[in-house]
Amino acid sequence: MYGLTRYKLFFLLPGLIVLLAIILFPLVFTIRVSFSGWDAMTPGLGWIGGNNYGRLLADGRFWQSLGRLGMIASTAVALEYALGFALALLVWRQIRFRRVVRVLFLIPMMTTPVVMAVIWRTIFHESLGPVNDFVALFGIPPVQWLTSPEWATFVVILVDVWQWTPFMFLLLLAGLLSLPREPLLAAAIDGAGPIRAFLNVTFPAMAPISVGAIIIRLIEASKIMETVYVVTSGGPGTSTETSSYYIFIRGLRDFQIGYAAALSITYLVIMIVLLTIIAKVLTKTLVKAEG
Repeated sequence: MYGLTRYKLFFLLPGLIVLLAIILFPLVFTIRVSFSGWDAMTPGLGWIGGNNYGRLLADGRFWQSLGRLGMIASTAVALEYALGFALALLVWRQIRFRRVVRVLFLIPMMTTPVVMAVIWRTIFHESLGPVNDFVALFGIPPVQWLTSPEWATFVVILVDVWQWTPFMFLLLLAGLLSLPREPLLAAAIDGAGPIRAFLNVTFPAMAPISVGAIIIRLIEASKIMETVYVVTSGGPGTSTETSSYYIFIRGLRDFQIGYAAALSITYLVIMIVLLTIIAKVLTKTLVKAEG
């Protein structure tokens, strides 16, 4: 038995080494670059200590982009969860053409993000887009969808919700299909209506899956980049600039590689801490309450 286990580890070792190299080398190298002054004028890994991190602490634009990211991600994920759960419940109720509806719901998620973002930018174009043509039918003047800070933020959230609600739908539908039928039948026998059965049986039973789905989407939403880059380019001004896009500007547009590396490491640490706290809070409030 011991020899068999040893051989298993032996065959797994090459894959583990490659996996660790893929994960650890970029992380360690980024940390090393963050302590360098590598930029367009001074290429290389010349050591400058913690200067980049000191500069970062005073960089209001970075902290504003982080707060903006939190608002966009939390709003988008909350809407995606609510809509995804509603769609999952709809399909779970044995509606007609359920398989066709399920496939149609998945189309946005299968669309290439950049292509999707270009289409949405065209849709909300203030002079050529069909949205303003539609609102004009009701006598409403053209809306500055992409040049107004409030409306531009709304468009970014809308695009993210449209693309990733199917992901929530898929996870939650899988959870609903795996639920035992006995508690629901018992609730029906006790005279519980659909709303009461959902609040007292279905939703508590779905709590662990809900927590997992929300955390996975928060991780992905915290990296939102393509939509901002294509639809608004962070504008107007910096009103839709997220942390990922700001790091992109510093690293690949201004070519401040060392500083961009410091921003990336700080952003990574903040996201790990915040998502860990959110996961614990959600688990405590939903899963333990269900138990």
